[in-house]
Amino acid sequence: MSDNLKAYNIFDLRDIALKRVPKGFFEFVDRGTEDEIALRNNRAVFDRIRFRTRTFVDVSKRTQETTIFGTKYKMPLVIAPTGVAGLLWHEGEIKLAKAARAAGIPFTLATGSITAMERVADEAGGDLWFQLYLWPDRSMSHELVNRAKAAGYKTLVVTVDGVSSGNREYNLRNGFTLPFSFNARNMWDMATHPRWLMGVMARYLMTTGMPMYANYPEAAKAKMTKGPPGRASLRTDSIKWDDLDALRKIWPGKLIVKGILDPQDAITAVDHGADGIDVSNHGGRNLDGIVSPIEVLPEIVDAVGKRTTIFMDSGIRRGSDVVKALALGANAVMVGRSTLYGVAAGGEAGAARALAIYRDEIHRNMALLGCNTIEEIGPQCLLFADKHELRAPKERPALRVVDAKAAES
Repeated sequence: MSDNLKAYNIFDLRDIALKRVPKGFFEFVDRGTEDEIALRNNRAVFDRIRFRTRTFVDVSKRTQETTIFGTKYKMPLVIAPTGVAGLLWHEGEIKLAKAARAAGIPFTLATGSITAMERVADEAGGDLWFQLYLWPDRSMSHELVNRAKAAGYKTLVVTVDGVSSGNREYNLRNGFTLPFSFNARNMWDMATHPRWLMGVMARYLMTTGMPMYANYPEAAKAKMTKGPPGRASLRTDSIKWDDLDALRKIWPGKLIVKGILDPQDAITAVDHGADGIDVSNHGGRNLDGIVSPIEVLPEIVDAVGKRTTIFMDSGIRRGSDVVKALALGANAVMVGRSTLYGVAAGGEAGAARALAIYRDEIHRNMALLGCNTIEEIGPQCLLFADKHELRAPKERPALRVVDAKAAES
């Protein structure tokens, strides 16, 4: 570990990122929406799930190797799509992709990234996935799909829970919005973070100019200084299942629907050609008070677990969180904020540190649980502190449930 990056967990990386980048950019990444009830619940729900251990198990040869869509990866992780990596570190998307490649896991590039998908493919390589938002003019979205296909991206991740932008009032207060606009508050914020100012913004201004949405088609491409501050978006609120059918026809690779929280939606998505479901509430960034993904994960596993690959994201900060999600039926977990903290703290080295932290924590958890493979991690490893709030998938082994209050007496 670098002497300049003494991070022993994801929260350490968060602290370093907080000091390094302007407050507006940090809060854009770190915070949720409105009163942040969903954001807090995403973390709190993990505290209500306990581990049950097995002993006298030889775990000396345990492995985290995971197969997703027929490809073997070194960990059950995928870097989730996040659109601001390039504003936290110069060309942060490339740094994240390189870290993912070195760790042996996929990297998902967001529609709203500021580095072109072709450059990420050429300069970072690895197993690349592309995230798509559907826009009012579907031809522009389909243009992105065809570009991703030509650039060699293997998997398309269609985000469906963003038909309206979240009410993130702090972004407006901070003056840090997308599209970006300068004002006295954020200029002072940037000026008081000179490492970021010189290492990120100044480098862009001296080379490629003001950062822009590099993956937008020419008809939609706009610099981040244009458009209504904090409210500009090409997303559409008219998504229909026909849209998924249309994407399925033009995309030859694997197709994941991201943002599913309802079992019937999961069934319908698979019926319309989805190869994977990402159980996600957008990290608590869109609808406040929304259910946590891990609370509904068992229902979705029951509904489509035998027919599709299931991912989960939102609230993941520890290797133990990953293991709990796997035990409840997820095939792999997507992490977004964690690797953003890493790249903000130290570029590629910081992102690599975030992934190393997860690898070490998962490895340790597997040993203490008596599991040698990812496939051995199941609901038998868990115990729920709340009788009625959480359960295992119906088709998994029976799970012991205790009343937390009774356990204390």
